[in-house]
Amino acid sequence: MKLETRSIEFVPHAERYGTPKRLFTIWFSSNFQITALMVGTLGVASGLSLGWTLLALLVGNLIGTVFMAAHSAQGPHLGVPQMIQSRAQFGVHGAALPLLVMVTAAVLFLAASGVLMRNALQALVPMSDDQAIVVVGLLTFVIGFVGYELIHRLGAWMSLLSTLVFAGALVLILLHPGDMATTTAVSTGFSFTAFNLIVAQSASWTLGYGPYVADYSRYLPANVNPRATFWATYCGCALGSFAMMALGALVAVELPSALGHDPATAIAALFGPWAPLALAVIALGVIQYNVLCLYSAYMSSVTIFGAFKTIRRVTATAKALVMAGLTAAATLIAIATQYNFDTFFADILIGQLYLLIPWSAINLVDYYWVCRGHYDVGALYDAKGRYGCFNRRSLAVYAVSIIGTIPFMKLSFYTGFVAEWLGADISWAMGLILAGALYCMVHGRESNRLSTTMNAHT
Repeated sequence: MKLETRSIEFVPHAERYGTPKRLFTIWFSSNFQITALMVGTLGVASGLSLGWTLLALLVGNLIGTVFMAAHSAQGPHLGVPQMIQSRAQFGVHGAALPLLVMVTAAVLFLAASGVLMRNALQALVPMSDDQAIVVVGLLTFVIGFVGYELIHRLGAWMSLLSTLVFAGALVLILLHPGDMATTTAVSTGFSFTAFNLIVAQSASWTLGYGPYVADYSRYLPANVNPRATFWATYCGCALGSFAMMALGALVAVELPSALGHDPATAIAALFGPWAPLALAVIALGVIQYNVLCLYSAYMSSVTIFGAFKTIRRVTATAKALVMAGLTAAATLIAIATQYNFDTFFADILIGQLYLLIPWSAINLVDYYWVCRGHYDVGALYDAKGRYGCFNRRSLAVYAVSIIGTIPFMKLSFYTGFVAEWLGADISWAMGLILAGALYCMVHGRESNRLSTTMNAHT
C-alpha cells in the first residue's frame, strides 16, 4: 500500500476515486468503539434511568450528525481539506484561530482514548500504566502516517470485527434478563438537567467531527451526488455512535465497573476464554478512532503553518515530525490526567462544543447560503488573494458567538447564570443560532454576487 503523498493541497480530478459508500464504513467503525461507549455510560452515572438515557442519546446523535454530514458533502465538491475551505470565511491567516481549537480538541481526544485503552493493553501484555499509554500513541502514529487509504481500509474491516464483538456482548448481557430487570427497576430517575447534559454530550460527539469530516471525502470524484455523500456519512456516524452509546448505557446498568476507567475489560470479560481476542478487537477499534484524530490534527496543524509560510505540499519527513509532536503531546496529557479521567473526559465533550459549534454554523451558512458552494480554490492558498489574511467581520462573529453563549455554559468548574437558572446547558443550540444569524446579517448580501462570479475549481 502506497504512502499518501497529498496533504493540504487540492486533490486533482485525475486522482479522485471511490464511492460515497466507503464513507459509511469509516464513520460507522470510528464511532462503533469503546470511547463512544463511555459517552453512553455518563447518563446512567448522572442518575438518569436507562430509558431516559437512551432517549437523550438518540436526540443528541440525530441532531449533531446533521451538521457533521453537511460538512462531509463539501469534500468531493471542493477537493480540499475541511479547514482549508474555512479560510474562505476567516481569511488565510485568520482561519488559524478555529484551527487551533480543532488541533487542541483532537489532541485531547487522543489523550482520552489513550487512558481508556490503558487497562485493556495491560490485560493483553504486562506493562505499566504509562507504558500502555505510550503503546497506544505509537500504534496510532504508524497508521496515521501511512494515511488516507489505510484509514479507509481499516474502517471497512473494523466495521465487521467490531460488530461481531459488540453484538456478541449485547447478546451475552441480554442472556441475564433477571439481573437487568432488577437493576433498571430501581433506576427510574429523571432529571431535566442530566437529560439536557446527555443530549449536549452526545451531540458534541458527532459535531466534533465537523472540522475534519471532509478530509475523508475529498478524494471522491467531484461529480458524486452530494446527497449520497451526506447520507452515507450521516447513516454511518449516527448508527455507529448511537448503537455504541446505547450499549454503553446498558453496560453501565448491568456492569457498574464500566463506570470506572476500564470499560474495555468489562466488555471483554463477558467472553470468558475468548476475552483476549475481544480485547484485541476493542483496542484496534480505539486505535482507528485515534488515527482519525491524529490525521486531522496533523492536517489542521499543517494548514496553520502553511498559511504563514505559503506551504502547499508537505514532505514525508515533515509529516512524520508533525505527527510525532502531536502524538507526544497527547501521550503526555494522557499520562498526566489518567487518574482523574471522568471529569477530564466530560469537560472535553462539552468544552469543544462551545468552541466548534460557532465555527460549524459559520462554515455551513457560508457554504450553503452565502457562497452556495462557489469558491476560488486557488485563492484559499494565497494570503494576498481574494480571501485576504484576516476576515475581521467573520472573526468578530466567531468571538461574539462564543462570548454570547458563556451565560449558557456548564462545566465542572463553571456554570453560567442562565444555565444555573434553567438547570440545563443549552449553549450548543444558542451557539448555532447566534453564529448562523450573525454571519447571515454580516455577509448575507454577498450571496448573489459571489454565486455568479466564483467557480468551485478555479
